[in-house]
Amino acid sequence: MMGDCYSVLLVSSDSKMVSAIRAFLLPPMFELISLDDINEARRLVDERQFNIIIADSAESSGTDFAIQVSEKYSAVVLLSPSELFDEISYRVEGFGVLTMTKPFEPFYFYNMIKIAIAVQYKIQMLSSQTVKLKSKMEEIRIVNRAKLVLVEKRGMSEQDAHRFLEKEAMDRGLAKRKVAERIIKDFSDV
Repeated sequence: MMGDCYSVLLVSSDSKMVSAIRAFLLPPMFELISLDDINEARRLVDERQFNIIIADSAESSGTDFAIQVSEKYSAVVLLSPSELFDEISYRVEGFGVLTMTKPFEPFYFYNMIKIAIAVQYKIQMLSSQTVKLKSKMEEIRIVNRAKLVLVEKRGMSEQDAHRFLEKEAMDRGLAKRKVAERIIKDFSDV
């Protein structure tokens, strides 16, 4: 993870807090974009991906914004006044939103950013695995559909259809999925 640049969106109109965070999240390790308007932040999050999103619960609908953006592949940190911390934390923790009291000690903020980076890395890994699994499931579905076509249209057994697909893929130097797609297409044209 060394050498990486983390994109960070900070949503807060508290200029003192923004300055404090800006002092920590320095280039080249961090690319920080600071906005004071929740609606503008929503538009930006729809347009691009951020590694970390930091939102201030003091902003109008800041907590709702944190919950909404938690669906993205970003680690989300919600800054909460200490007197509301338990209430806000309880509300957002089920969405995977990290909460931190404000004002904050630099040491705790630094550790929260390290946690957010670790969480975001884990999100990326799980997302990548999910994409691979979806692709594999789609391949299995297509191959099974091609086998069914061969069973129905050519009168093959399921085992013979399976062997036929594997042999065709090997003989033609194609992936089994490509052969299956071709079989489905050829028999749907008939």
